[in-house]
Amino acid sequence: MGTTKDYYAALRQELEQIQTAGLLKVERAITSPQGSRISTAGAPALINLCANNYLGLSSHADVLQAAHAALDARGFGMSGARFICGTQDLHQALEARLSTFLGMEDTILYGSAFDANGGLFEPLLGPEDAVISDELNHASIIDGIRLCKAKRYRYRHDDMKDLRVQLEAADEAGARHKLVFTDGVFSMDGTIARLNEMRAICDEFGALLGVDDSHATGFLGKRGRGSHEYRGVFGKVDIITGTLGKALGGASGGFASAKREVVQLLRQRSRPYLFSNSLAPAIVGATLKVLDVLEANTTLRDQLEDNTRYFRAGLVARDFEVKPGEHPIVPVMLYDAELSQRFARRLLELGVYVTGFFYPVVPKDQARIRVQISAQHTRGQLDEALCAFEQAGRDTGVIA
Repeated sequence: MGTTKDYYAALRQELEQIQTAGLLKVERAITSPQGSRISTAGAPALINLCANNYLGLSSHADVLQAAHAALDARGFGMSGARFICGTQDLHQALEARLSTFLGMEDTILYGSAFDANGGLFEPLLGPEDAVISDELNHASIIDGIRLCKAKRYRYRHDDMKDLRVQLEAADEAGARHKLVFTDGVFSMDGTIARLNEMRAICDEFGALLGVDDSHATGFLGKRGRGSHEYRGVFGKVDIITGTLGKALGGASGGFASAKREVVQLLRQRSRPYLFSNSLAPAIVGATLKVLDVLEANTTLRDQLEDNTRYFRAGLVARDFEVKPGEHPIVPVMLYDAELSQRFARRLLELGVYVTGFFYPVVPKDQARIRVQISAQHTRGQLDEALCAFEQAGRDTGVIA
């Protein structure tokens, strides 16, 4: 029989194995506000290429002012769940604004997008139903699906033929209702889901279509509404989940938008919503200002698109292998996990902050540097970062 000492010894051994393999994830403390340049201990001016701050709104003056105003007017925290004593008019106003922005009927706020996905499937689907999920969907979608009793089907990533196969299997099994769910943008590759094709297939099979748009809301599409606008199916997706913690200010919080009856049922039965504190008023007030900024014009979205195009072209011109696409997630493929860590450390020495990703965050032998571009990056910063990539590439043997 094992003892508690044995248990902790086993944990230490596992951690040592992770470190020996060069796979230990290290957190670096940032000593500055989030921005295109950040500071860490001993590194006062790093170009930041690994934040979800796509539109540069994390430290935007108007957003900060709105957060201060909400803090002063409505307090620091809500001290309760929404249905008990945790709903302010600000929460209701933000839900209405998000619904309009996304072209949906209603919206419900959560503490995070992870909670939004974690609390979505169980209330909506029963054992007579089926959920069909892309094999590379985010962990929060996978965990949310595990919590529900619906039959589960997975289709090969971005494979419309296999999606049909799985829908046919669900029909053959006698599924009452079917929900196809996908990331709008896959966070490790920058791949944008083909929602237009998926909508047509779902209509053919009488299935609902849901999308997690965390890496799209605010900047993808001509008006920045998300992947459904980008793919020409604005107003034609059944469920959209997303986050306030990336392009929409970068703080925290998530949401689910759908038909009114879907949202009403989530308010009654979604466990992360019922058993968690409401979003802090400062976050809600700041996000309302973010929507003001985005609805006023597309300047930030357009700048992000231009910066992304420029940086992608610069990496390709320097002979790096970059996964093709148009998204500001730019995967630089290195394949080897230990190399990805050495490459990231060398870039840090050269003044560029990135993170190397490896298994289990990405499949084995698919290690990479995931670059994330922001509208806040200047052309000078991008040129400086490209020069650093070239130097690090030569120093590590990635390029000749």
